Amino acid sequence: MKKETISIIVPIYNAEKYIAKCLDSLINQTKKELEFILINDGSTDNTEKIIKKYSDKRIKYFKNKNQGIGKTRNFGIKKATGEYLMFIDSDDYLEKTACEELYKTIKKDKSDIAICDFYKIYENGQLEEIRLPSFKKTTLKKTPNLLLDINLAPWNKLYKSSLIKENNLTFVENLKYEDAPFVAEVFDKANQISKVNKCLNYYLIRGNSETTVRDERTFDILKIVDLIRDYFKDKDYLQPTIKKLIVRILTNYNIQQRNQKDIKIGMSFINESFNYLKTYVPDYKNNSYYPNRGLLRRTIEKNKILSKTYCQIYHFKNYKSTGSFP
Repeated sequence: MKKETISIIVPIYNAEKYIAKCLDSLINQTKKELEFILINDGSTDNTEKIIKKYSDKRIKYFKNKNQGIGKTRNFGIKKATGEYLMFIDSDDYLEKTACEELYKTIKKDKSDIAICDFYKIYENGQLEEIRLPSFKKTTLKKTPNLLLDINLAPWNKLYKSSLIKENNLTFVENLKYEDAPFVAEVFDKANQISKVNKCLNYYLIRGNSETTVRDERTFDILKIVDLIRDYFKDKDYLQPTIKKLIVRILTNYNIQQRNQKDIKIGMSFINESFNYLKTYVPDYKNNSYYPNRGLLRRTIEKNKILSKTYCQIYHFKNYKSTGSFP
């Protein structure tokens, strides 16, 4: 394993509009001991032509048939040789000091993970700072709320490779929302977790992307929640946090059904989601997630009929104004 080297894993699919900006941000990092694991996951556009214009010797390029982001990231982990790992999506990019600052923090604190704040950037150029709660180096056992306070996405984080490889930690394959169980399990295994209080990662929000538009794969989130719940089932000290996390995830996905392509799918999901809550968090209406939501919002979110009504109104109002959905 190459000491001090960071392996940056980039799953790529039809990213011709974004990949150059992503790669430029990697190649121009102030920390030079890097390797770039670029995995073309069956792109059908000009992505490959753009990648091949880059001659940096640190690039390791792989072209696979389309397998999905979970399998692609797992492939990248196997190919990585660095002492540390990072993940970045092909439409995102980094501040030029990102690798250096995360690396210095993880070394100074002798941590297994270093986390940074990030920007959400919208296609219209709007920039939103996302400041995660600050903390001194800690563990999940000491600070269970990390599961709630830190985004359960693999990017904006630097990991010690041995933490992932020796514990055989992998991304869920063939399901959407594969990030959350991986990050939750990595947090659990880490001996120390550190924080860099700077926005170093730019996360792109696209208008009609998988991030914003819902389809029938929304049901995968129930399987993802199951995986998290099952993994932590024997950790009694974490159960209040896990219950709050389940309530937060499913409540948010219920409301996101307003963005469903097929509103019937959205209504079906809300039914199943509330059944899940009744089964595994039977006192969910009294969960500590709700008090800070505001009276109107929490009244809607706690109630299945009101949640469905809200989503239906939003959905058809959007259809009436645009003539199509999404």
